[in-house]
Amino acid sequence: MIYLHLFSTKPGNKMEEENEQCNSVIDGNFEEVCPEKVIKFKPPLYKQRYQFVRDFVDQHKPKKVADLGCGDTELLRLLKIYPCIQRLVGVDIDKEKLQSNGHQLSPYLGEFVKPRDLDLTVILYHGSVVERDSRLLGFDLITCIELIEHLDSDDLARFPEVVFGYLSPAMIVISTPNSEFNPLFPTVTLRDADHKFEWNRMEFQTWALQVANRYHYSVEFTGVGEPPAGAEHVGYCTQIGVFRKNSGKVYKTSYPSLQQEKMLKFVLVGEVLILVERLRLRQQRMLREQKDLCSDPDNTDSSGPPQVVLGAVFTEAEEARIENSPKPFCEGDKFFVPLQRLLAYPKVHRLRVTEERMRSLIADSVQLSSDGSAVMDDLYKSWDYQFEDY
Repeated sequence: MIYLHLFSTKPGNKMEEENEQCNSVIDGNFEEVCPEKVIKFKPPLYKQRYQFVRDFVDQHKPKKVADLGCGDTELLRLLKIYPCIQRLVGVDIDKEKLQSNGHQLSPYLGEFVKPRDLDLTVILYHGSVVERDSRLLGFDLITCIELIEHLDSDDLARFPEVVFGYLSPAMIVISTPNSEFNPLFPTVTLRDADHKFEWNRMEFQTWALQVANRYHYSVEFTGVGEPPAGAEHVGYCTQIGVFRKNSGKVYKTSYPSLQQEKMLKFVLVGEVLILVERLRLRQQRMLREQKDLCSDPDNTDSSGPPQVVLGAVFTEAEEARIENSPKPFCEGDKFFVPLQRLLAYPKVHRLRVTEERMRSLIADSVQLSSDGSAVMDDLYKSWDYQFEDY
């Protein structure tokens, strides 16, 4: 007999979908099927399910992972290579299967030659997924791959309370057959003789949303095993629910900080505009004083403008940093303040930005010189005379 892979849940007793002939298994009866009606998945569907879990682990980096209904432990063997995992647990009701496959989880010789950076402990437990087990508390991720459809109605009713309520891991991945896909298979009612039910997408999503709401999880739906062309309406062959535990936060807010790009730009541009404006007005006063000095040769005061300007008193170190930076200058009726000068002032200096980064942050908010080394502004503006005593 040749079996189609899809009619089983674990690769240990799966029916190979790559074969050219198949038989459906319904109530223990076998019926031959034309080979052209067999749907093939590449890679095989069980491998797609396992790859989904592997990608999920690679993305979320859980430290403690448990696979409920682990069967022949193939998923555990695939997951033990991930360096983020430090505790890997499998649970199955079939003790004989666990005993016969456990040795495959032992470290290879190469893993002694090149050991992991972090400890890894792998444990197989004989037990039921609908019985509380304190050894499974505190896990980051629990997977239930093609499991729930094997549970009778009583066990299915207990399953959420145990897995979601008692074990309450941070994340849960549940996969189950999508019955809407079944008409694409030859003479199939249920994909496995041990399946107690197979849900369509609405049934699975309704159940999942109710469970998520009751136990304070969010859930997203996806799947693996794309339908053939023309049958996209049936959805994935295997439907998957990804559950994430809600944090329980009632309120959350984020405060602005200089680590945020937009806030840093906002503060920097504001300080630059204020500095440039005050330096521009100071430059006007200096020019007026020079003009007054020229018109009054008897004025011998050569002290020049006061050094304490811009509404601030600087420390000696700050004054030295400012005086050692390039000074503002005029070219015709244009006023220029070098970026290095602006960076020397305390309120800009504390932002810890380089000249290049400053240039990129303010470029679309101020006018720069042709070489980008200074902020450029008009020396005189129409409103200046309203504030001559500024």
